[in-house]
Amino acid sequence: MKLIRPEEFEELCKIYPNGTRVELLQMNDIQAPPIGTKGTVYGVDDTGSLLVHWDNGSGLSVIYGEDIVKRVTG
Repeated sequence: MKLIRPEEFEELCKIYPNGTRVELLQMNDIQAPPIGTKGTVYGVDDTGSLLVHWDNGSGLSVIYGEDIVKRVTG
């Protein structure tokens, strides 16, 4: 797991405030939602992982430095 510096954490909180919509591009987890699944960010934890309520009901976090999402509108 990649450690996050305080300034990186602050930047993530600015880029992904609560309510931000994201789309999954890559997640290396057998239980990951399908690529292209959309969800809503509800926080950033102290490791920099994005806490996401995925539209398909999944609750897996987006791991900082490992998984990839992009911001989307709508």
